[in-house]
This record gives sequence, structure tokens and C-alpha cells, in this order.
Amino acid sequence: MFFTSYFQHHGLPYGWAWTLSQGIVIVFFELILALSVALFILADRKIWAAVQLRRGPNVVGAFGLLQTIADALKFFFKEVIVPAGANKVLFLLGPLITATLAFAAWAVVPVSAGWVVANINVGILYIFAISSLGVYGVIVAGWASNSKYAFLSALRAAAQMVSYEVSIGFVLITVLLFAGSLNLSAIVMAQANGWFLFTILFPMAIVFFISTLAETQRPPFDLLEAESELVAGFMVEYSSTPFLLFFLGEYMNVIMLCGLFAVLFLGGWLPLWSIWPLTLIPGVVWFILKLLFVFFCNSMVKAFVPRYRYDQLMRLGWKVFLPLSLLWVVLTAGWVMLFPHGIWTALAQGGG
Repeated sequence: MFFTSYFQHHGLPYGWAWTLSQGIVIVFFELILALSVALFILADRKIWAAVQLRRGPNVVGAFGLLQTIADALKFFFKEVIVPAGANKVLFLLGPLITATLAFAAWAVVPVSAGWVVANINVGILYIFAISSLGVYGVIVAGWASNSKYAFLSALRAAAQMVSYEVSIGFVLITVLLFAGSLNLSAIVMAQANGWFLFTILFPMAIVFFISTLAETQRPPFDLLEAESELVAGFMVEYSSTPFLLFFLGEYMNVIMLCGLFAVLFLGGWLPLWSIWPLTLIPGVVWFILKLLFVFFCNSMVKAFVPRYRYDQLMRLGWKVFLPLSLLWVVLTAGWVMLFPHGIWTALAQGGG
């Protein structure tokens, strides 16, 4: 609103002023996200090193803080090599699709009250649609590479992402039943009296967390990049900036799903209790702290959980998570019908 008013004050029509202000906000927000990826990659490596009693990156910059920047610059200045037998257009389109969709998903994620690029009423559906499209970047890259390793990885990607998106969809339905809205800001405000993590949705939070690991191909579900049988998976033929775009998209998706977990189950920017010392902390700080906590749990899983076999991965998705999440949709619907205003309100009215 500030930028819109500023541009209108200087003579621009409202339509142009609003478009220009939105463009500035989007560019600024996405720039912060892109720079934060470097810190998250460094944090990832430091956490794994600590678990294995190593130092991790500690040479480039103080405490290794510039290591990720150095790695990114190395990729920028490498030559882009396109295999002779590859479909050149699709080969370069794959990483662009992955990176673009990873950035686009952040448009509806609120980081504080009123701090969201697009506060649309179907925010959950938007994120689900964007995450579903993400598989196309991997499939296009795997097919266009003209390599059997990359193509096998692309086939695995299609099966894996579809399998776990079904469970994620049912988990989102349980959250929507509790919140009564598809708007992510409204879902956060519905947790003003208590986070959904501490309700009957706790099992769904666990299912969602594990499913996001599979959705983003994080260990122990990184069967797309299994070194033992697929070399480096769908990225085996990529180098330089295209490889960097895949890496950027992967971590951007991980961070976004950590933020989405914070919004859906940890109250977003809200403190656990609305009491004096906690309410002094800005909402964006609460959101970042929760996101960092979920990311830490994500990294710890990678550090100590061994990789699954592919049949185990499929069995977990179709024979465990799907029936469990479907059952929980029915249970949640019954719970909401019994206690439409919440269990604590019902108990208070009964006691009164």
C-alpha cells in the first residue's frame, strides 16, 4: 500500500501504481529468499557435520560463512555443457521450470499479519497446484538428457511425487476442516487459541512432515539421486548454471514446505500463548524461528536415517499414509461436527 500511494502521489494511475508496487515487493521478497538459500545450505552442512563430529565448512570466510557463495560463483563461471544427443530446448527448460515454480509457491505464504504477496482465498489450492507442477521440471530434464540414468530417475520422480501428493492432499483437508478456510492467513488466525499441532491433527502433522521429505526428494527418500544405482539421477548431465537452478529450486521447495508446516500446524506468526513477554516479539520473528526449527528437524532426519528401498518408499505412501490420512479426514469431520467451536469452548460451556 505504501508504494501504491507513493506512485499515485507522483501522478501514476492506480492500475499502474499497484502493478509497479507489486513488482517491487515481489522482486525484493524473492531476492531475500534467493540469498537465504545460501545460509540454509550452510546450516544443512553444519548440522550434518555436527552429528558426525566434524567441523563442516570452516575455511572460506569466518566460520565458513562464505562457502556457499564461493560454490555458487564456481557454478556461475563454469561452461554450460549440453550433451550432443539431448533435446537442447527441453534440456535447458527443465531447470527453469523447477526454479520458477519454487519461487512462485512463496506468493501465498504469509510471514506475518498482512505480510503476504498474494492474500488469495484459495492459497492452499494454489500451493498444491504449484507443487504438482514441480514434477514436470524433473521429468523434462530426465527425458531431454538422453541418458538412461536420468530417464530412470525421471520415472521414479513421477511415481514418488504422485504417491505422496495424495497423502499431503488429505492432510490439507483435515486442516481445512479445522480452520474452515482455504486462506493461509485465516488458517493461522484459527490457531489463536491453540496450535493445530496440539489437537487431534498431531498424527497428520507427522504424516505431512514425512511426506514433504518425499515430495522434495530429501533423505531418506532421495531415490531420484541414489548414487549407487543412478549416479546423480536426473541431474547427471547438468553442469554450471542449469545445475545451480536445480539446486536452488530444491532448497527453495524445502524452505517453503518448512514454512507451510509452520503455518498449518505451528500457528504461523502467532506465539503459543498470547501473553505479555511473547507478544512483544514481532510476528515475522516467530515465523522465522518456527521455520528454522522445522528445517533443523528436516536436516537431522537426513543426518541419521538410512535411505529407503524404492519398494519401501511406495509401501509407506500407499499402504500406510494413504489409509491413515483418509481415516483421519473422517475422524476430523466427526470431531468438527461434535465440537464446532472447539473442545475447550465446549468443556467451558458444559462446566458453566
